[in-house]
Amino acid sequence: MSLPNHFELLATNGQARTGRLTTPHGVVQTPAFMPVGTAGAMKGMHWREVRDAGADIVLGNTYHLMLRPGAERIADLGGLQAFTGWNGPMLTDSGGFQVMSLSDLRKVSEKAVTFRSHIDGAKVELSPERSIEVQRLLGADIAMQMDECVRLPAGRDDIERAMRLSLRWAERSKRAFETAPDGYMLFGIVQGGDVPAMRHISARELVGIGFHGYAIGGLAVGEPQAVMLAMIEETAPALPADRPRYLMGVGTPEDLVEAVARGIDMFDCVMPTRNGRHGMAFTRFGQINLRNARHADDPRPLDEESEWPSARNISRAYLHHLVRSGETLGAMLLSEINVAYYQHLMQGMRDAITAGTFESFQEQTRAGWAKGDIPLR
Repeated sequence: MSLPNHFELLATNGQARTGRLTTPHGVVQTPAFMPVGTAGAMKGMHWREVRDAGADIVLGNTYHLMLRPGAERIADLGGLQAFTGWNGPMLTDSGGFQVMSLSDLRKVSEKAVTFRSHIDGAKVELSPERSIEVQRLLGADIAMQMDECVRLPAGRDDIERAMRLSLRWAERSKRAFETAPDGYMLFGIVQGGDVPAMRHISARELVGIGFHGYAIGGLAVGEPQAVMLAMIEETAPALPADRPRYLMGVGTPEDLVEAVARGIDMFDCVMPTRNGRHGMAFTRFGQINLRNARHADDPRPLDEESEWPSARNISRAYLHHLVRSGETLGAMLLSEINVAYYQHLMQGMRDAITAGTFESFQEQTRAGWAKGDIPLR
């Protein structure tokens, strides 16, 4: 059964697409990268910097927020946007992936997954119905169905079991979402590991159930990039062209460009802020390690042509000093530089798709990364 569509496809160039997704808290231009605010905060960044960097939408984490401070408490305080001060669109994941990846003591059944909280060891049950309830209490513009994600490599039997369980949970998630106000969205998640036939079944069944948008899950979980791209190529054509397509948990700048070329509209990943906290910067020259001694006496900025002030105006020598000294400011500056670069990359892809020059944009971007960082002085 189909649901109202809040996505407008504006232009295509090959398989690459640009569009507009309208949510209760604002409009999202696609392709879009969602910075990850796991526990209702962007690590090392203020929300105004996230907005100034160009992000239309951010991601919140159901697992962490339901455990602390609690979904009911956030609802009483006005919802996630009011609670955090981020006044734009927000997507929340279902919590399933974190249960599988963070909790050693867990049990998966048809009804739900039970696990021990990583905070206090308390026993918690998360069912599709509870996952949707939590996401509705948080007030997310886009909620995700409950699913089970298996790490790759995995056996075909385990992949099929998890895929079919996720389909049954998808139906329950949709029923639980029926009372959501107009304008709020629920996305289904295609599972199937690295088995094309499983991906096809999952996509077909989810489209039959009907969702506002469709995600491709279970990738970037240990498989080579070539496998990930092959699964996108298998899955994206099976999804409705007039609905948004979201590749979960991805990825590097190269991953984003390659996935957009294959028809993906939305992404999320902790990489910009996580790598920034470890002294790594993403730029048009590729990834740069500011811990490296080559930067210690370099007065030049990371990129004198960058639109982001911190990348354009702060010397490599100072960034190197901050990182090597363990100063919090170093992690903050590199996190904002990275988020800004990711958003700049997305804007570049949107512009190129609109202009019909996406292939040229790909080639130029890859050439910049391949050329590498500016030479030593």
